Amino acid sequence: MEPSSLELPADTVRHIASELRCHPTDERVALRLDEEDKLRPFRDCFYIPKMQDLPLIDLSLVNKDENSIYFLGNSLGLQPKMVKPYLEEELDKWAKMGAYGHDIGKRPWITGDETIVGLMNDIVGAKEREVVLMNGLTVNLHLLLLSFFKPTPKRYKIVLEAKAFPSDHYAIESQLQLHSLNVEKSMRIISPREGEETLRLEDILEVIEKEGDSIAVILFSGLHFYTGQFFNIPAITKAGQAKGCFVGFDLAHAVGNVELHLHDWGVDFACWCSYKYLNSGAGGLAGAFVHEKHAHTIKPALVGWFGHELSSRFKMDNKLKLISGASGFRISNPPILLVCSLHASLEIFRQATMKALRRKSILLTGYLEYMIKHYYSEDKAEPRKPIVNIITPSRLEERGCQLTLTFSVPMNRVFQQLEKRGVVCDKRDPNGIRVAPVPLYNSFHDVYKFVNLFASALNSAETEK
Repeated sequence: MEPSSLELPADTVRHIASELRCHPTDERVALRLDEEDKLRPFRDCFYIPKMQDLPLIDLSLVNKDENSIYFLGNSLGLQPKMVKPYLEEELDKWAKMGAYGHDIGKRPWITGDETIVGLMNDIVGAKEREVVLMNGLTVNLHLLLLSFFKPTPKRYKIVLEAKAFPSDHYAIESQLQLHSLNVEKSMRIISPREGEETLRLEDILEVIEKEGDSIAVILFSGLHFYTGQFFNIPAITKAGQAKGCFVGFDLAHAVGNVELHLHDWGVDFACWCSYKYLNSGAGGLAGAFVHEKHAHTIKPALVGWFGHELSSRFKMDNKLKLISGASGFRISNPPILLVCSLHASLEIFRQATMKALRRKSILLTGYLEYMIKHYYSEDKAEPRKPIVNIITPSRLEERGCQLTLTFSVPMNRVFQQLEKRGVVCDKRDPNGIRVAPVPLYNSFHDVYKFVNLFASALNSAETEK
């Protein structure tokens, strides 16, 4: 089971069904897909919540001893089983030797982030000196914007997509205010066409071409949190830089989800959190990227002692020797317990590889799409049947794991019924429920079970008064 990115998942599903002499929606198809899944062993590296442990479960509707259907890795990834042993290692070291732990062990506290940063390189497609692990996502976004956004009377705009994640919107707004700029004139928001949910690439490029001379920074999501649209990062980067703009991305929903090649694409800067697809736990250690071409030209606007070269950092002479590149943006010492959680997950990614994960993801999410469309597309013969729309793009290169669903019945009813049945996903206003089968720990049989639970939830939501 190794479909290329060009192979349509529906074709694979139908091919297997033909071999098994059954309908493509038959449970045997899901079981065969799992049998052929080379990444299946990684599921055992994670704790999967049981039905009985979920707070809003209705145990009359499910088997309490079964695993929940956890399709919320796009919001908080599951806990790797090695997190606890790694945390205990550092707690034990602290208890036994105190401050000596700064220099001893496989994760010395002074260089804890540096011991694992190399595991991020392949995930984001960068050179090691271009990546740094530090802070939280929005803190990193502010630090990067302070250095890359230098408005002039001619170039003063920051471009972003409509309904960007609130933190991005607020960060941009406050950066503009910091420079005493008019927010309405300086924040250039690109919206979908009327009646459409997602942005067309040609519309993004048209804005850049027409207004590029007044744009200082383009800051897009790599993958939109609500619609699940994966933006064309290389095309946007190329277009923006051709007009003299800096181009950066918030990769919160893209990192660990889709293949990224930040260095080769020439992206100027990027940042991401690590608690979604990277499974580092709530509030986990975030990351940032600064392309090596800026190593000696873009300096951090705010500096701290961990941006100082290690060789002379502890001379304490207050004569800054700034590390060039991304590491110079570090301000404080790394939080070692957060390093442990991220370390446990990144080791799994190193073994699985993003290429293999993306390959499985295309088929896993494609199988989900196929099943939903089979059962819930508009049927003129049954006009009263509930309709489910998928607003996430169908083109494989324009999405990751996530599908966002909208309904002909009230969303809140559907969501509540899913919760009662042990389906862990989330809702986002105005009318979307996001489901994200993650290739590291979700199975094809999870998708099959989800579709059946979804049918039951939808029927209950429809009849609810």
